[in-house]
Amino acid sequence: MEPDGIPLKSRCSWCGEDPLYVAYHDQEWGVPVHDDRRLFELLTLEGAQAGLSWITILRKREAYRRAFAGFEPSRVAAFSPETLASLLLDPGIVRNRLKLGSTVGNAQAFLAVQREFGSFDAYLWAFMDGRPQVNRWTALSQVPAVTPQAELLSRDLKRRGFRFVGPTIMYAFMQAAGLVDDHLAGCWKAQ
Repeated sequence: MEPDGIPLKSRCSWCGEDPLYVAYHDQEWGVPVHDDRRLFELLTLEGAQAGLSWITILRKREAYRRAFAGFEPSRVAAFSPETLASLLLDPGIVRNRLKLGSTVGNAQAFLAVQREFGSFDAYLWAFMDGRPQVNRWTALSQVPAVTPQAELLSRDLKRRGFRFVGPTIMYAFMQAAGLVDDHLAGCWKAQ
């Protein structure tokens, strides 16, 4: 039984039993996101995760929300060098100068994409023809780390000035934002 008395659900093995990870798996991962602020949050967090575990970033998410003005791209784009210097002292977030600086630059590039396409959502979902790719892998070992769509998205974002958007990070972002649904066939979310 789950802690709330509900019968145990079969989940993708990667989420383990940590309640924060289970909640993320059950409520967020693979669910299509169309809100630009939320997309900016996921893009930022996936970049921050590079070289770290996702659970580390999930545990720091609230601190990131405070540090980055609720992930309002226009506010983050206007961060001064002094603001970035103060963020390097914030123990609640990953204090990596390159990652923090990239968040401000990415916010500026994000706003440019919004101006060009009307929304980041419209730009992003065009890579998937407007609908999520649903995979039904039977084992975690079958889930790719990179796909051609992730490589294409990565190249285009880099061309537009984004950083920390390599193809592996972009595939994880695509999974997190629901552009791709990689819940394993035996998972309750796949049914």
